Amino acid sequence: MQRWRGRDGVPPGWGRCVVTIGVFDGVHRGHQQLIGRAVERARELGDLPTVLITFDPHPSEVLRPGSHPAQLTTLTRRAELVAGLGVDAFWVLPFTQEFAHVSPAEFVHELLVDRLHASAVVVGRNFTYGYKAAGDVAELERLGQRFGFEAIGLDLVADGDRGRTVTFSSTYIRSSIAAGDVEAAADALGRPHRVEGVVVRGDQRGRELGYPTANVAATEHAAIPADGVYAGWFVRPGPDGGEQRLPTAVSVGTNPTFSGQVRTVEAFVLDHSEDFYGQRVGVDFVGRVRGMTRFDSIDELVVAMDGDVATTRELLGL
Repeated sequence: MQRWRGRDGVPPGWGRCVVTIGVFDGVHRGHQQLIGRAVERARELGDLPTVLITFDPHPSEVLRPGSHPAQLTTLTRRAELVAGLGVDAFWVLPFTQEFAHVSPAEFVHELLVDRLHASAVVVGRNFTYGYKAAGDVAELERLGQRFGFEAIGLDLVADGDRGRTVTFSSTYIRSSIAAGDVEAAADALGRPHRVEGVVVRGDQRGRELGYPTANVAATEHAAIPADGVYAGWFVRPGPDGGEQRLPTAVSVGTNPTFSGQVRTVEAFVLDHSEDFYGQRVGVDFVGRVRGMTRFDSIDELVVAMDGDVATTRELLGL
């Protein structure tokens, strides 16, 4: 998959293609359907390439500074996920105040027509674009008729498997994660939610208790689950270029037993004694074990940690 950045990132001589546009944070099941339809339409039109346009930073941060939503996926992770869905080019457009003032017609003419020569554009039914979000799917269809491309607007994906009808959206997934409901987040994502970061030195208390942990310094704006203990997978690059997944019990919080002040993500990797310091890793959250509790003694804490590991093994099917 090609990766482009900036309005001049499209290679010279780029031909016809099918385009899909959005932030795509999380690449959740709704996004997957949207991207799948774009890839399918590209095949129908003669095996054209599929281009995904996304934005960095999140538009909310530019339009309302300080309002950057919790991030479900880094740009690098997003690119990896959409490549697996058949996208041929991943185009990141820096979202600036200048870009925010581009009119819908300018957006379409410069990016979709002049640079990409789009044959079709596939977006969600609620898609908006251009200055003050003045462009919508109806306007995209009108401009498509004018400039010679097909505009396809898809309805949002919903699911009723959890006893209520839920429309999959990045906002819904963020709220599930913030509440500690990582199972609901995984349902909507189609995979466990992942927090990425570099392993840094912690206070070493876990090692003293017989439970050495990898202290993961999460990336900026990362969506961190509510305080508690979780079962999950510790993910790092494997020797064959893929991923190595190790079972892990994860503690999120401030270590109240030790009157901690800093919120951390600490992973105890089961049956593994390696020091992961300095490694860039991911933590996939599979299930919630319990909430965060302050214990009156170290012995009580260790007994609870013993139980956490046993429950983690059960939840992971080990």
